[in-house]
Amino acid sequence: MGQAMATRLVQAGHEVMVYNRTREKLAPLLALGAQPAASIAEAARYGGIVLSMVSDDAALTSVAHDPQGLLAGLPRGGIHVAMGTHGVPTVEALEKAHQAAGQTLVSAPVLGRPEAVTAGRLGVLAAGEAAALARVRALLEALGRRVFELGSEPRAAAATKLANNMLLACAIEAMGEAFSLVQKCGAPPAAFQEVVTDGLFASPAYTIYARIITERSWDKAGFSVALGLKDVDLALAAGGRAAVPLPSASVCRERLLSAVAHGDVQKDWAVMALEQARASGLD
Repeated sequence: MGQAMATRLVQAGHEVMVYNRTREKLAPLLALGAQPAASIAEAARYGGIVLSMVSDDAALTSVAHDPQGLLAGLPRGGIHVAMGTHGVPTVEALEKAHQAAGQTLVSAPVLGRPEAVTAGRLGVLAAGEAAALARVRALLEALGRRVFELGSEPRAAAATKLANNMLLACAIEAMGEAFSLVQKCGAPPAAFQEVVTDGLFASPAYTIYARIITERSWDKAGFSVALGLKDVDLALAAGGRAAVPLPSASVCRERLLSAVAHGDVQKDWAVMALEQARASGLD
């Protein structure tokens, strides 16, 4: 995701400095005209705005608090745009750390798989101080089709992304149940896929995942079980802090844990449908 996003920024004409722990991964970006950074801190100093796209809370905390990290490198008045999917407490703590350093945090997680970035269809959920949002808006707009502004509190964007991913997990779970039911009653999965995608559920989420379930193509992971389980756990934790029961998310968590137990942790999280099929005596 990060490489695709940086590519979009360079192609949009922005001056971009990039950092990756594995320098070889920077080669395509450098060929486009991006500048290499020797450290996270050097990247943070470049232009006073830094975008991070990392996989989990531990990685975000590390890149922020490392001695050569974002807090050390970003100048006073600088803006950190955190674009990964992160827990609400982590975002709240990072916001306070940036404030103490005279910096600003914008939480801007994204909606869409990697191919959506390349096609310019990415959605961006942005929350933070109004002046900071205005300053980074052109960068966010270069990444996709729409920026959704969610207020002044960065945690609002984090919670919205978790809620969106939880809803998607529930859709996959429900499709897995539905596909198993029709298959046990003699209907071909491909026919049911057409019913789903050419009827009331004709939307990208159902179209993409109904196809994956029908084709059983979960070996090509656009979003892995490991990442899905992480996000569902974060959603449940956010629900616990806000006293919001999330029973459907709990069902999804159990299905994802079952996939882990079957050795499918790196497969696409649509493999939840396979777990349902197994429970239904179909596999």
